[in-house]
Amino acid sequence: MSALPALQPRPADDAETSAIARTIAELATVALRLELETYPKPGLVSHVDRGSHADMDAGTFRASAAALRPFFADLALAGAAGAPMPTLRRIGIDAEAAMRAATGGVNTHRGAIFGLGLLCAAAGAIRTTAAGTLGALVRDRYAAAILDGPVLLHAPGARARRRHGVGGAPVEAASGFPTLYRVGLPALRRARRVRPGEAEAARVEACLALIAHLEDTNLLHRGGPEGYAFAREQAARFIAQGGVAQPDWRARAEALHHAFVARNLSPGGAADLLAMTLFVDRIEAAP
Repeated sequence: MSALPALQPRPADDAETSAIARTIAELATVALRLELETYPKPGLVSHVDRGSHADMDAGTFRASAAALRPFFADLALAGAAGAPMPTLRRIGIDAEAAMRAATGGVNTHRGAIFGLGLLCAAAGAIRTTAAGTLGALVRDRYAAAILDGPVLLHAPGARARRRHGVGGAPVEAASGFPTLYRVGLPALRRARRVRPGEAEAARVEACLALIAHLEDTNLLHRGGPEGYAFAREQAARFIAQGGVAQPDWRARAEALHHAFVARNLSPGGAADLLAMTLFVDRIEAAP
């Protein structure tokens, strides 16, 4: 699908704006499905196996993605209307409740609700689809409110941020998703050139590149500094040795997947950012 048409601020009940919001929500849902349908992803749930997770599988993720679709549309409409961050948070809270209802209480996509939800709001508000516009809008419109927002004290990611002094998802979003733009998108598009027609390979490359660079609080929570360092070093080695350009890339990535599972590591932040990368790739014009 080509980039979305430019938007002007319109009332939330405007028919064209509502149609575009539904398209944005569909693209966000597709991005979540494509993230799931990517294998091997070290330690992560896919259509092949559960990765490092005993409490969720591909079916759980599919149910969650379907439940979130209308809320992504609501976020796009809120963005088109210029709604402030408290409005987006209320939609996000409702989205999380719907996610947990669909999954029997399992947290499959809380990080995606936050990051992908902000990008949906930005997509609803943009007047141009040039490269970088979604991240810039999130930064310019919402950064202060993101950083000043409520902290879920007992959430694993929040505990990891406090304990290890990393910025995590809030800082990434408030900064306009620099890891997405500097690492995820270039890796995705580079791998497409190397392996044209092999979309899954490009997604694996982007995922490993993100793991190598992202301050992923999920890794810190599950593996501590040692597991975090192992994950980043191994992912960086995979990329440095040629990534999916190598003929044995799939076997190497699968071995890395099993190594993560053996250590109970799951780079959930990188998985969320992979979905966001796929979403931005579909909406913004390539440079």
